[in-house]
Amino acid sequence: MHFKDIRQFIEFLDERGDLKRITAMVDSDLEITEITDRTIKSGGPALLFENVAGSDAPVAINLMGTHQRTAWALGVENIDDLTSRVRKLLGLAQGPPSGLMGKVRALGDLVSVARTQPKIVRRAPCQDVVVTGEDVDLNILPALKCWPDDAGRYITLPLVVSRDPESGRRNVGIYRMQIFDRNTTGMHWQTHKGGAHHYRVGESQRLQKLEVAVALGGDPAAIWSGSMPLPPDMDEFAIAGLIREEPVELVKCKTVDLEVPAHAEYVLEGYVTPGELRPEGPFGDHTGYYSPAEDYPVFHVTTITHRKNPIYPTTMVGRPPTEDFFMGKAAERIMLPILQMALPEIVDMNMPAEGAFHNLLIVSMRKEYPGHAQKVMHALWGIGLLMLTKTIIVVDHDVNVQDPSEVAWRVTNNINPATDITFAEGPIDDLDHATPIPKFGSKMGIDATAKGITDGRSREWPPDIVMSEEIKTLVDHRWKEYGF
Repeated sequence: MHFKDIRQFIEFLDERGDLKRITAMVDSDLEITEITDRTIKSGGPALLFENVAGSDAPVAINLMGTHQRTAWALGVENIDDLTSRVRKLLGLAQGPPSGLMGKVRALGDLVSVARTQPKIVRRAPCQDVVVTGEDVDLNILPALKCWPDDAGRYITLPLVVSRDPESGRRNVGIYRMQIFDRNTTGMHWQTHKGGAHHYRVGESQRLQKLEVAVALGGDPAAIWSGSMPLPPDMDEFAIAGLIREEPVELVKCKTVDLEVPAHAEYVLEGYVTPGELRPEGPFGDHTGYYSPAEDYPVFHVTTITHRKNPIYPTTMVGRPPTEDFFMGKAAERIMLPILQMALPEIVDMNMPAEGAFHNLLIVSMRKEYPGHAQKVMHALWGIGLLMLTKTIIVVDHDVNVQDPSEVAWRVTNNINPATDITFAEGPIDDLDHATPIPKFGSKMGIDATAKGITDGRSREWPPDIVMSEEIKTLVDHRWKEYGF
């Protein structure tokens, strides 16, 4: 189950009755968002708007707006299959590697394989039509204005490709882009993301230009890869190739020294000038709140290439759950075995939709000694973008972290607030509005595990109420006899 582009994926969804084609004329200003938000929150299908006011291009949205569609996009039937696939790739089928060198070797093998994945092609559909110079006009894109107080129209599902001026490593990320005029946009490179690092390096080197390419569309796995919180030395397109078990085809851009998915629908080529900033926003964000106007880099579009009769892929975010939650849940399932390489005591993890990724992480673990839960909290805050996690809840290994009711029951029953809540300070996501100052604030860890004498308790911890297996089996056998 592999898809070269969103067209094949759309056909696949159509065949399975999981696509709604809308032929009535709709407006990209607010109307598409309202239709899509209702569809997502009711578990509805992917949407293809075939008649968008002011545009010849149809709009595809909500392509990954369920767990099932996200799984299909990544070549599996169930998102939990992704965990098994990554375990196999890492050689972790028998459990996490023991010892530091085992962990290093497993991670190194993944990186080594990943770097071999992308396949460069000479010709590509994304370059069927080439537009340069004064003919460049971003108004050909049916970009959405999603919410009433948004500052304008936004490109919301771009694969933004840049290269580290020092190391030469590629970064691929999904960063919103406010359209300012026919050939400039904002570039919302958040402080802790790879693109922002490239920009800062460009500033330190006093570069006149930092080349950037933006792909809209491509194969679904490549699109999804831009949302992955990967370490800097892992290439998103390579990881997409590993996940889909087939190389991602890339083509070199026409005017910048970067590669983009060969089967993208549109490609925007251009540059940012380090030091050049412009107010961007407000924008109705995935937190469910508007993020305010702030200064961000300006992307200058010098060339647009696109397919013949292109489809415009997009998404909308707002009060969760929206499509990005389902994309993020797949990333969570893939990151679990990688996380277990560093913290083998972790059994499972859950980043619920309501937490907007960075606000809440729930982990279950096998606790062995006093302070073990606190060790896990601090270790998580020290790993990659998990440093932005505002609240971590730790429960015992036998707790189902995917069940919010069970987690709430354990937390409210098991904590003594004076001793089981840990506070720390550190980096906070750019979009967090609760901290007194931007990008830095407090974090909270909650130890909701069972406590014993080694945890300083002087009284016995009560056992769970569980019916005996003998009686459960008896009732199972007699259930129909009872008249149910």
